[in-house]
Amino acid sequence: MSRRTPMLPTTPSSTTSTRPAIPGTAQATLMVAEREIFSQLRTKSFIVSTIVMLALVLGGIILSSVLGDRIGGGDTQVAVVPETAAVIADVEGLEAVEAADADAARALVESEEVSAALLPDTSADNPLGVVVVGLDSAPDSVLSALAVTPPVELLEEADTSEGVRYLVSLLFGAVFLFAASSFGGQIAQNTVQEKQSRIVEILLSTVPPRALLAGKILGNTVLAVGQIAAIAAVAVLGLVLTGQDELLGLVGAPVAWFVLFFLVGFILLAALFASAASLVSRIEDTGSVLMPVIMLVMIPYFAVIFFNDNDLVLTIMSYVPFSAAVGMPVRLFLGTAEWWEPLLSLVILAGSALLVTAIGARIYSRSVLRTGRRVTLSEALSKAS
Repeated sequence: MSRRTPMLPTTPSSTTSTRPAIPGTAQATLMVAEREIFSQLRTKSFIVSTIVMLALVLGGIILSSVLGDRIGGGDTQVAVVPETAAVIADVEGLEAVEAADADAARALVESEEVSAALLPDTSADNPLGVVVVGLDSAPDSVLSALAVTPPVELLEEADTSEGVRYLVSLLFGAVFLFAASSFGGQIAQNTVQEKQSRIVEILLSTVPPRALLAGKILGNTVLAVGQIAAIAAVAVLGLVLTGQDELLGLVGAPVAWFVLFFLVGFILLAALFASAASLVSRIEDTGSVLMPVIMLVMIPYFAVIFFNDNDLVLTIMSYVPFSAAVGMPVRLFLGTAEWWEPLLSLVILAGSALLVTAIGARIYSRSVLRTGRRVTLSEALSKAS
């Protein structure tokens, strides 16, 4: 009689190997973003360049303050004797240098240690009782400081000086150009390298194309905005350390708006960089496809430099999506924008970013796996992957 061998109960784990769960779109996006962030933070070039840039910003602010004080920001030194010391004691812009007598005060003027000397004069034709002694010409700065002028009432606030206007416009444009081109170029380079080495095929076996693109945009946006925020913080620190509280009050709100506008605007540019780079399979071919995007990044920089005194151009820039991050903060600094204008501009920018990202995702998903020859834009938009 045959003996039947008892069968052991089977379980799913004993018959089939357990496969890891496929992450959802949101989880996959966060995974890719985390990979982008930490891969950048681990590179020495990123760390060193960030530290150098922050040091340059802080050093530039401190140096400009020191040079400004030496060139023309300090008080004018005037030699005085005991009889005339009280005359300029409370005069703004003049610094008293004590001399023992009139001859010693004149000696200071002759040696150019002081700009002028203030000496007593008891002659009948001088009702003021003092005389200003100069070297070879009348010391205008001393005379204007001593002059008695009536109070002045201004009907309109004075316009921002041309130098400060140009400097602030240049800084906004330069920071935008540097950050957008650096991190946008990094997205493009990573996209082409993954496609050229076929690593993207491994990634797309687990991560959907749209999640891969969204993760790249999210990760590099976090890095770019973090770097911009660090620059802003260091700039504020530099202004505080150098006592430039008045300038800090003028640029505080525009800088905050700049960070916000850059956050939304970089999403738009990142989608353009990634989708354009997905059309080619070699690093050597990226120049032609990225040139239009690079031009969009460079135009705001040059426009704000050459047209920072043109209100019409700045107004147009503040509503064009790829230049709003520069044009609107400059207008806010100059005080030429109404309170509702940055809100409207931000809404237009956000809507444009959503539209461009959707189109970019379609291009990316339909071309990122295609190697060999360059994929044309019409092919990426019309053919299924």
